[in-house]
Amino acid sequence: MFGRLFGRHDGRPAEDPHALPAPRRKTNGVYTLRALGDTRVLALVEAADAGDWEAVKVALAPFDAGRDHAVLGQLAELDGVQDWIGRAVEEDKEHRATALLISGARHIAWGWEARTSARAVDVTAEQWRTFHARLRIAEEHLLEAAELRPEWVTPWRQLLTSGRGMSLGSEVNETRLDAALRREPLDLETHVEWISQLQPRWGGEPGRALAFAREAFAGAPDGDRLGCVIAMAHIEEWVESDDGEHLEAAATQEELRDAARRSVLHPAYRRSPGWQQDFNMFAMALSLASESIVCPRVFHELAGACTSWPWKYMSEPEKAYARFKRYA
Repeated sequence: MFGRLFGRHDGRPAEDPHALPAPRRKTNGVYTLRALGDTRVLALVEAADAGDWEAVKVALAPFDAGRDHAVLGQLAELDGVQDWIGRAVEEDKEHRATALLISGARHIAWGWEARTSARAVDVTAEQWRTFHARLRIAEEHLLEAAELRPEWVTPWRQLLTSGRGMSLGSEVNETRLDAALRREPLDLETHVEWISQLQPRWGGEPGRALAFAREAFAGAPDGDRLGCVIAMAHIEEWVESDDGEHLEAAATQEELRDAARRSVLHPAYRRSPGWQQDFNMFAMALSLASESIVCPRVFHELAGACTSWPWKYMSEPEKAYARFKRYA
């Protein structure tokens, strides 16, 4: 039915041989995606969880550490990586850049775990010390990784986050943004991170993030996932605002529809590991906008797969996803 309704006549995308099967038991038809929904990424996570550096390197082989932000993110968010990655940095000279990259990304996530998501005024002095100590290690490791592998974009994307956390200032962070975009002009994760940095809570001015997103997407080809910056810019506007009424404006709904159709719903869009997060960005933005034309298609394609980003902006992510899915 959805194929006919939305003009797709060739059925669903070809079945992915590496796709993790969805769990049989779901809560309200919803489940949290694990390991980017990919068996190879699951093997990588399991190797890292075991602290087996040799197995980690083998599991990383199908991926490009210098470009695969989502894969790197799986290691960055894994508790315990900080306990063994330092040895790999010191002992594995051949793969030092990869170890440095993983260590830097993990220390950023680990630093934010210490800081927590509390407002700055509610963070204790000890939390701030731990936060900055971990970010300083991240900065050192990421800058060396970038020096060893100058073609990589992932260190520069990560350095944007550490620079924001350490309040290094707009000049430093803009230099890092330029470095990332010189390497990958259409890099989605870099653009999404900059969308966050442009928010008033980080010293930005209202409206700048949305203007940045529109300019970036205007230069993207059809089928490019960069369209997600439009969804994230509107979500960030909603986070910053006291109410979400602007999202329900007809012009906003149309902009989100157009962005979805030109990116994740376009035939040229490529579903790489973790593609569900791209769809979740649109699912949340379209739902907040009370959009009813494209939103059902987005939820249909997800088949209940919920990712932590961007739903973590909600107090109960899976319940919020399920509620919006039900009304879509």
